[in-house]
Amino acid sequence: MNTATTTRPITQAELEEILGAIRIPACPAAVTEVMEEARKEEPQLKVLARIIASDVGMSAMAIKLANSPMFGSASRAKSVQQAVNRLGISNIINVVIAVALRNTASDLPADVMEKFWTRASTLALATGMLARKHVGIQPEAAYTYALFQDSAIPVMMLNFPEYAAMYAGAGDCGDRLVEQERARFHCDHAVVGWLLARNWGLPPTIASAIRYHHDPELYILPEQELPSDALALIAVTLIAEHVIADFMEGAEPAEGRAFENAKTFLGTSEGDLDEFRDIIAHALN
Repeated sequence: MNTATTTRPITQAELEEILGAIRIPACPAAVTEVMEEARKEEPQLKVLARIIASDVGMSAMAIKLANSPMFGSASRAKSVQQAVNRLGISNIINVVIAVALRNTASDLPADVMEKFWTRASTLALATGMLARKHVGIQPEAAYTYALFQDSAIPVMMLNFPEYAAMYAGAGDCGDRLVEQERARFHCDHAVVGWLLARNWGLPPTIASAIRYHHDPELYILPEQELPSDALALIAVTLIAEHVIADFMEGAEPAEGRAFENAKTFLGTSEGDLDEFRDIIAHALN
């Protein structure tokens, strides 16, 4: 959801101030290892499977994602190798980064983080499935972006002791949260998430989408600042956020100007929304 405060380019001085005030978690070795293998001309799935299998959390998440409705296979993946073969390289990266991000927040309250990651994973699944209905939006990129768009919120909690209470008070309202972040910490989770995405080697398109997803003027930003494929990721995630609110207790649907702009950008009708609800209801059940 968007704020009333326009996002503008960050100056070098402001960037240095943010980096001086906030500790961005270092990219874990497992993420670096997977990224290096994935960037090879002929990456080996066996190597990636070995990395995944070395960690219980990554193994469990890989198998769970491979058996999710996003992949729609009649047969269930029962091993890490089967899961990796089904997921492909892009989704393997998702698994490794997601588990690494969870591990960086292991010192935070378990109940808060469980709710946070449940919402993030549900939104990612819904966004990946809805992306299949839109020509030109890669489901894997949509899943990645939706999973990580708010990944800096745990980072903010780790850096600022008072942040968790502020986050709980803002509820599901992104507008209120970002306004409070800027007022109290002189930055927001979109900027911190952008820095995290860059440091951990996420694709530039996804990093840009994270950076601008709370900007109220994002639909009129120049292409060189926010590419159209990044804008599409933001829009389809807003549609998914609106839809999953029907199925998550305490969730508020995306509404207002941001949601209407997303519908217009993607050409989404009320009939499409009804179809999307049926798709997501079936997937979550």
